[in-house]
Amino acid sequence: MRKKPKILKIETLATTRIFNIERFDLEFSNGERRQYERLKPHGNGAVLVIPMLDDDTVVMIYEYSGGTDRYELTLTKGKIDAGEAPLEAANRELIEEIGYGSNKLTFLKTMTLAPGYQSNITHIILAQELYEASAEGDEPEPLEVVEHKLSNLEELVYNEDLTEARTIAALYMAKGVINKQNT
Repeated sequence: MRKKPKILKIETLATTRIFNIERFDLEFSNGERRQYERLKPHGNGAVLVIPMLDDDTVVMIYEYSGGTDRYELTLTKGKIDAGEAPLEAANRELIEEIGYGSNKLTFLKTMTLAPGYQSNITHIILAQELYEASAEGDEPEPLEVVEHKLSNLEELVYNEDLTEARTIAALYMAKGVINKQNT
């Protein structure tokens, strides 16, 4: 039924250390032609991790976000390094950012962000059975680590410091998975 458009031409408009900005010409199956632009990141995608101290306590961080120019309440996240699997990246990021590793990592879903013009992918990972561990990361400053309760999720998602859609979606997904595990 659905037939992907044919890519006629791809042109790089600009390159930064994080993104390629591309323009590409498409021809749809009905003959219609369009030109699109997209941000195409370098690398292998990213992970966003929901670290659970127990079935109700999630470990979150306050991290400076350049896009909003403020500190955001968020979950552990980071780029997947070359040769690294998403679960390995998730555990590395946990250790670097919050001082915990995980004995039980569960892949939940791969998500996109603004797929109309971005090709970023983020693998959502649930981390349980945490243990203390630490390693030097690439953060420019120490992160503020805080705990919240999934039992207060409806209140938490309206916290003015929590605005990132991936984090909000991941918290709801984690709560659903954990509830299912406990039935």
